[in-house]
Amino acid sequence: MSIHLVGGGSDTEQYASVYGPFLGEAAARAAASGRDEPRIAVITVGDGAGVTAHGDELATALAAAGPVDVLATALARGDLASLLAVADVDGILVGGGVTPDYLTALLPIAGEIRRQVSAGIPYLGFSAGAMIAAERALVGGWQIGGVEVSPADGSEGLDEVTVLPGIGLLDVTVEVHAAQRGNLSRLIAATEAGLIEGGLAIDENSALVIGEGALAVVGSGSVWRVSQAEGGVLVSTFGA
Repeated sequence: MSIHLVGGGSDTEQYASVYGPFLGEAAARAAASGRDEPRIAVITVGDGAGVTAHGDELATALAAAGPVDVLATALARGDLASLLAVADVDGILVGGGVTPDYLTALLPIAGEIRRQVSAGIPYLGFSAGAMIAAERALVGGWQIGGVEVSPADGSEGLDEVTVLPGIGLLDVTVEVHAAQRGNLSRLIAATEAGLIEGGLAIDENSALVIGEGALAVVGSGSVWRVSQAEGGVLVSTFGA
């Protein structure tokens, strides 16, 4: 079982390093099933042509790491994913956009995604797809008790910082665009306020790989670890 969490970003020079480990695992499963190329479910959620374009960008990122057969599912805001979106695949990739919309869309098949990941199918979450992977998902907001804790442009349409049940692939809360959009402060504030026990914030163009062994980081940035501590919050980093 492995989970790959990408903090966002579109640096083409990092595509191979960020997506390579995920695609390599999927390729191994494909080979065991007699497929020449790994079949990857790519799920995006949004409005208009942008949702399809984002899926195309993710397919391009995967292709930079190796041959791939993409099963693309582009859902409009409010639509719900069906089991067909993840049927007979060697890997599952959930894209980025408005995090609450992704959570709504994926919850109907969350149990199937957990089953497949438990059976060894790798999962990659990009931005929103990384955030909703947690049991307790931080889905947006920029204030706590009416006090600003992070930039408003990353609020996902919510005022108060909001934590909801996610799809349950891991037991730690995830934040993304950590250094680039100032979202690290939201994770710190949510931890200090007791909304969550702590979490991991991932920089753009970087991925945290959670597998059978030690945690690994690939790409150009860092992962920030936030935890509760006596008298406040403890913050540390680890990178590739």
